Amino acid sequence: MAQDARVKEGWLGPGRGDGTITPMPREDDGVHIDPSGKGSYEWWYFDAHLEGGYTIVAFFYAANPNPGATGKTGVELTLLRPDGRKTQRFVEYPHSEFRASREKADVSIGGNRLESDWTGPLPVYRIHLEEAGMAFDLTYASQVNPWKPGSGMSSFADMGYFAWVVPIPRAAVGGTIRDGDRTLEVKGVGYHDHNWLNFPFQRLIEHWMWGRVYSENYTVSYALIQCSESVGRHAIKVLMVARKENVILSTGDYELRPRDFDYSPSAGHSYPRTLAFAMPNGFRLEMKVRKVLEAVNMLDNFSAALRFAARYLLRMKPGYFRLLSDFRLEAEGNVETGTALHEIVAFKAITSPQP
Repeated sequence: MAQDARVKEGWLGPGRGDGTITPMPREDDGVHIDPSGKGSYEWWYFDAHLEGGYTIVAFFYAANPNPGATGKTGVELTLLRPDGRKTQRFVEYPHSEFRASREKADVSIGGNRLESDWTGPLPVYRIHLEEAGMAFDLTYASQVNPWKPGSGMSSFADMGYFAWVVPIPRAAVGGTIRDGDRTLEVKGVGYHDHNWLNFPFQRLIEHWMWGRVYSENYTVSYALIQCSESVGRHAIKVLMVARKENVILSTGDYELRPRDFDYSPSAGHSYPRTLAFAMPNGFRLEMKVRKVLEAVNMLDNFSAALRFAARYLLRMKPGYFRLLSDFRLEAEGNVETGTALHEIVAFKAITSPQP
């Protein structure tokens, strides 16, 4: 993997990993930035794959990093229906309507709420979002201990930093969703992470991939961030494996080989239909795309003026994929299979990570 001395990853060691896996404190899921300032971004992300074929995605933005909404406070709701129809809305709020604790995840944006309870052995989160004809009222009961890769922080010399923590690698989700005039009782499996940084993505990042694998006995969460030539095409890789509720592997020392590329006209990018992982301790994971849930040219969400500026002045070509894959996981002499959600964002063509 390409490495650049200007990039400092947060591993506690030895090497690019955590020999001792320390608990993630609840303060890491509190707010870190001043959303009324400029140049810093922060958000809380939730998703859930629900029985009956619905998928929901929710963001609470202290400051949105995405072009076209850069720096804006708000919430975003996405509802993917069993028939493939999607509704996605970002709703902006003034900074004065944002409230958040630095002690734990406790966020209010207008009438939308995120609350967390850390009094039990594993945290329990509740989210309420109601906007644009949709409502999500869901409880996330954690099934895996909170995790962060090392300190959770990667820095790029004087160019900025990026932080990523995973308070809920896996949760049992239950509650209701409202789709127009229909309210549904739902249950399923969910995930929550939290990010903050102080540079625009496209300045340093070519593409990134991340996902979660849930088998009967194991949970895998990973991310690969392929940086640009400005930092020597350094590739940041983070991965955890949990057995039941306990995290047993926290590392950046793994190989990921994307292959079987297919072009998506909708996203304007090719994407790998197969991802093959080789991890320490002999763990192996292979994911093969069963269904493309979303393939989006992110410029389509811009105004005409912003699309022109992004395409011709900034040379941006952002594409997004949400994928459903079949997986085969080999771990500790066991072989477990199932389906997994994973995602890709690309500002440039996706290639294999640098050796």
